[in-house]
Amino acid sequence: MPKDVQETPARLFKTLSDPTRLRLLNLLGCGETCVCELTDTLRVVQPKVSRHLAALKRARLVEARRKGKWMHYRWAKHGDPLVRHVLLGLGDWMAKDNKMKSERRRRGQVCCQTKARKS
Repeated sequence: MPKDVQETPARLFKTLSDPTRLRLLNLLGCGETCVCELTDTLRVVQPKVSRHLAALKRARLVEARRKGKWMHYRWAKHGDPLVRHVLLGLGDWMAKDNKMKSERRRRGQVCCQTKARKS
């Protein structure tokens, strides 16, 4: 988040205003996830997913780590009380929303290419 406190809420809510970003955060709420799982679950092309993940990363809502050629993303731990409060409420909403629950169930059914390589 920007250091300017006045800009923090506007940037936070602007980042969260996109439905695809909310769907990505929903899936990442289940734990660290590979980009290939996100694209397969959401049925969205990889460049679009990567673009939205980059926006979430710039806003410091997600963190990424590379494992070989694959990127894995997870929710970031936040020190900012506003961000923590908003994400807590968002997580509660996602847990109750039928569409979000359906996508989390579908995530468990997709075959991640990184998992397939381990077998």
